[in-house]
Amino acid sequence: MSTELISLAVLVVVFLVATVRGVNMGALALVAAFVVGLTVYDLEVDGVLAGFPSDLFVILVGVTYLFALAKNNGTVDWIVHAAVRAVGGRVALVPWAMFLVCAAVTSIGAVSPAAVAIVAPVAMGFALRYSINPMMMGMMVVQGATAGSFSPIGIFGSITNGVVDQNDLPGNQLVLFLTTFTAAALIAAITYVAFGGRALIARGKEATAGAELSAEAEAASHAVMRSGGPGVPHSAVEAGRATAPSRDADRDERHTLDTQRIVTLVGLAALMIGALGFDLDVGFTALTIAVVLTLAFPESAKGAVEKISWGTVLLIGGIVTYVNLLQDQGVVDWVGEQVAEVGAPLVAALLICFIAAVVSAFASTTGIIGALIPLAVPFLLTDQVNAIGLIAALAISSSVVDCSPFSTNGALVVANADAADREVVFKRLMQWGMSIVVIAPIVAWGLLVVTTA
Repeated sequence: MSTELISLAVLVVVFLVATVRGVNMGALALVAAFVVGLTVYDLEVDGVLAGFPSDLFVILVGVTYLFALAKNNGTVDWIVHAAVRAVGGRVALVPWAMFLVCAAVTSIGAVSPAAVAIVAPVAMGFALRYSINPMMMGMMVVQGATAGSFSPIGIFGSITNGVVDQNDLPGNQLVLFLTTFTAAALIAAITYVAFGGRALIARGKEATAGAELSAEAEAASHAVMRSGGPGVPHSAVEAGRATAPSRDADRDERHTLDTQRIVTLVGLAALMIGALGFDLDVGFTALTIAVVLTLAFPESAKGAVEKISWGTVLLIGGIVTYVNLLQDQGVVDWVGEQVAEVGAPLVAALLICFIAAVVSAFASTTGIIGALIPLAVPFLLTDQVNAIGLIAALAISSSVVDCSPFSTNGALVVANADAADREVVFKRLMQWGMSIVVIAPIVAWGLLVVTTA
């Protein structure tokens, strides 16, 4: 077997083992880079570590650190409450409020499962009490998390744009964000109509809905902040709601825009404008804003460093290190040549989108974004297809399938569904997830690759 095939086989094994055994894929990839580098390519350790993506490391640490500060000082709480308050008691708008809350939270740097962990208990509990189809509510939550993730300061957006810059590919951060947001919103709209949205509209306004939803949103958000990560059970919302009335004054204070929340929102807006309008480095800019917030408000910054998404940092650092090893050893060029030999560039592009969708439905979206774009670089540099269009299509194909119950986001929705609905929600998410695996790559490829070729 050639060294190219050995290296690629190891990458496949890394994805499979991480999926089946639940080991951090980045840790496996770092070990794989060490073993393959020393045994297959006869490199020193320094040669292996030369591929570690220091720029992506800074981006991920900076963005997730800033989001941790926003959680600590109540800015995330304020965003959640503001969205809930905006819909009042209009039950028909609640699913869209959940979509927008998730999108807002991921767009400012939350890891997608963390956003779903905050919102899913609220959304699924509310769906049960107000007879909203739990499948529809779950899909709105997951697609909302996807919709915001590709903002210039979102995790998926930061990774994608970082990989694009690292490989000297043409990129457009705004196009990436708008296309992925539109795709997720379209899937959410189809789900809304298919699972009872019109009936909800006909029901009108219910007086107690807004107050109950607000109390649940507060309880779930604080439960996630205390736990430091996703996976909040529905019982956490019930417990929070039981004690909520005794904290009215405290809640009013948390839902007020005080000085540090205003400064945080201004910092987040400045980061977005700087990234889009002035091409500022997202990682160092986010770190700068985070450090300024820490110096200005040290009390609310306590524990923020521990809440940085170190698992995601390890994951993307390991995957990209291994892929960079393949790149340095000519494996990536070899893959590009094999793809180019397909003979039909558009067919090759569609194949790449399908691979992204299938793998991401069962494995890590973050990992597949970090791996597939570099592997497609030689093919993209041939100018046979539009690079910006294919990157956007890859992003859509690999992210909208996160509603699969085999992914973290889909599993969180199933876990937070009522016990009586859990089996049905699992089956529906599997049906829709597998359908999206087939349909999303074709539609994204047709609209973003074929039309721009």
